[in-house]
Amino acid sequence: MLKIQRYYMQEALKEARQAFAEDEVPVGAVIVHNHQIIARGHNQIERLKDPTAHAEIIAITSAANYLGTKWLNGVSLYVTIEPCSMCAGALVLARIKNLYFGAKDPKTGACGSVINIVNHKKLNHRIKVTGGILEAECGNILKEFFKQKRKKIS
Repeated sequence: MLKIQRYYMQEALKEARQAFAEDEVPVGAVIVHNHQIIARGHNQIERLKDPTAHAEIIAITSAANYLGTKWLNGVSLYVTIEPCSMCAGALVLARIKNLYFGAKDPKTGACGSVINIVNHKKLNHRIKVTGGILEAECGNILKEFFKQKRKKIS
């Protein structure tokens, strides 16, 4: 794993920690263009009362606004968990070049775990995918969040 990939995933983890502090499922994302972070996002589903307010969607919208374009050609997305089908579809539509994720999502992962939207042969865009970057750290923040949720329920 490259040092630069670890750095950007650490930045995504900062976003996940922000989500955790806001009692949101702790997923964080950053978008990088020309070796610079141009957008950040973390889950805001509860706060915005919006089921589409995933970290990836918020970061994509921010990056498109920053670049002033609907296509995010040449950008890389770093996200702490494998994107779901909604987010994977958005990555294809935005034409993201590279996807780097931390932990796999065996329940809803749409980049290889359950299904593979980002490299579906019938879609017009393919994304280079690299998973497992800081996988333990990315998985642990989710485990800790849900562990605390279960304690509150019991």
